[in-house]
Amino acid sequence: MDIFDRQILALLQHNASLPLKDLAEAVNLSVTPCWKRVKKLEQAGFIRGRVALLDADKLGLGLSVFVQIKTQRHDSQWLAQFADTVTAFEEVVEFYRMSGEWDYMLRVVVADIGAFDRFYKKLITGTEGLSDITSSFAMEQIKYTTALPLGESGKA
Repeated sequence: MDIFDRQILALLQHNASLPLKDLAEAVNLSVTPCWKRVKKLEQAGFIRGRVALLDADKLGLGLSVFVQIKTQRHDSQWLAQFADTVTAFEEVVEFYRMSGEWDYMLRVVVADIGAFDRFYKKLITGTEGLSDITSSFAMEQIKYTTALPLGESGKA
C-alpha cells in the first residue's frame, strides 16, 4: 500500500459515492489507474463494502444503549448459539466479545425506552446462560465516525 492507496481509501471512507473522475483528480492519477487501484483494494479486502450512512434521529431511532453482559457459559457451542441469537436482533448494531469484567458489549439502537424494554425482554427470554446484564443510555453523542485512521502507524 502506497500513498495513492491511502489517499483513495481516505477519500472513499468519507464519500463512497465520489465519482471516479473526481477521485482520480484528487489523488493525481488518471481515471484508469485509479479505477485499477480501487478494484485492487476491493479484491484485497481493504474496502469491504460501500454503504449509505443514515440519520438515526430523523428515522426515529435516537436512543443508543450500551449493554454489557456476563455469561455463565463459555463453551464453543454455546458461544456460537449466543452469537447467532444476538446478531439476529436488528436493534443490535455493534457486538463485541470483551476482556475484563464483562464478557460482551452491545450497542443497541432503538426509538425510546419502551422499544429498549421490548428488546431487553426478547434478549433475556431468548438467551440461556446470562448471569448479569447492565445497560447504559447515551445522553449525547459527542463523536461518531466510520472513518478509520490511516496514518503511517497502521499496518496498511
